[in-house]
Amino acid sequence: MGTRPSYSPEFRAEAVRLVRTSGKTVTAVARELSISPTSLKNWMIQLDIDEGQRDGLTTDEREELRRLRRENRTVQMEREILKKAAAFFASEETNRTR
Repeated sequence: MGTRPSYSPEFRAEAVRLVRTSGKTVTAVARELSISPTSLKNWMIQLDIDEGQRDGLTTDEREELRRLRRENRTVQMEREILKKAAAFFASEETNRTR
């Protein structure tokens, strides 16, 4: 499975600007820039959201959500490790007092 190319925010904004100002179709601009028309359409939607013209999560909100989910996974793993360590040390203490 291939990896998705990563495009800079500036490239994305310029591609959307080309569609909006050139009079060309999304497909034509996408072909000229060698990108997927679906990606370009998604960038247009996301830019509308970021500019407050459409409902949805902004780019900043999406990034924060990703960060918080990553952080939450880390905290959950740490919690599981601590639970296992506490159980281990509790059993060690029980064995020691016998």
